[in-house]
Amino acid sequence: MNGGDGASSYARNSSYQRGAIEAAEALLRNEINARLDITNHSFSSFTIADFGCSSGPNTVIAVDIIIQALYHKFTSSLPNTTTPQFQVFFNDVSHTDFNALFALLPPQRPYFVAGVPGSFYGNLFPKAHLNLAYSSCALCWLSDLPSELTDTSSPAYNRGRIHYTGASAEVAQAYSSQYKKDIKLFLHARSQELAENGLMALIVPGVPDGFLDCQEASTGSEFDLLGSCLMDMAKEGIIEEEEVNSFNLPIYYTTPKELEDIIRSNGELKIDKMETLGSMDAQDTMPDLESRVLYLRAVLEGLVRTHFGHQILDDLFDRYALKLAHSSFILQPQTHKSIMIFALLSRCHDI
Repeated sequence: MNGGDGASSYARNSSYQRGAIEAAEALLRNEINARLDITNHSFSSFTIADFGCSSGPNTVIAVDIIIQALYHKFTSSLPNTTTPQFQVFFNDVSHTDFNALFALLPPQRPYFVAGVPGSFYGNLFPKAHLNLAYSSCALCWLSDLPSELTDTSSPAYNRGRIHYTGASAEVAQAYSSQYKKDIKLFLHARSQELAENGLMALIVPGVPDGFLDCQEASTGSEFDLLGSCLMDMAKEGIIEEEEVNSFNLPIYYTTPKELEDIIRSNGELKIDKMETLGSMDAQDTMPDLESRVLYLRAVLEGLVRTHFGHQILDDLFDRYALKLAHSSFILQPQTHKSIMIFALLSRCHDI
């Protein structure tokens, strides 16, 4: 994600992700109050981790919700006991702008803070260290791209495209297989790090059950549109076509059924609650063309810069804006098929 607080930064262009946190707020508060077991336990401190925190204000909003819910839980359930000190760990990949995130933290806050850089597809904390794990809008990012996407001899060679939307079934299957591997790694690591009676709350971007990978919808069609801009630039000789063929976005949108199957097959964490938050209306959080362009640029600019260089960025997103302006299908709320999946997990007792 773009760091800092500039015009194309994630901090200023993540209102859609904030909408997901707000949609899950009541569920998060209720589930912490109903399911967190603090009886017969002595807490001098209570540890919380946000996996995939990024660098904008959404993380601070989410942590405030969690801390408020925990404070209510402790004061209402154990009124004669001292409320524990809260330690919050912010995790994301090492090139995340942690400085920008820390600058957003209120100076007077009821919790201690530490940054934990590294991939959440591996272990980041000691065994049984976390009382509550949380992740929002991060588990759509793959740890790596399937190698067959750039293998010219593979049926999953994704020539001329940068995503699985509109691509062959083999491309979609390659993405799906990588996603399953990654989520199993994520679940295994968290099952080791969660303390006994710990909880993990996830908000996962997805698409509805029965949604076909090849169906056109704004969830992936915006990626498809950006890919077409890159191909136009290749045809004009600005970049090489091979550069486009070797560029794929490491993003996958699961369905509720697929995610549920992965969690159940993993067997180390059990599902306490799982439901769809509903269709996320992009029109509410990104009401105009400029906000839609800046949203995508904030998310993808770093990937584009690393692969193609910074020289093409303005040209690419200017072309994207022009195409988006003439793509009424993508801008229509009824064609936006993305959803957010809320899942509350806890450790299985026999692990």
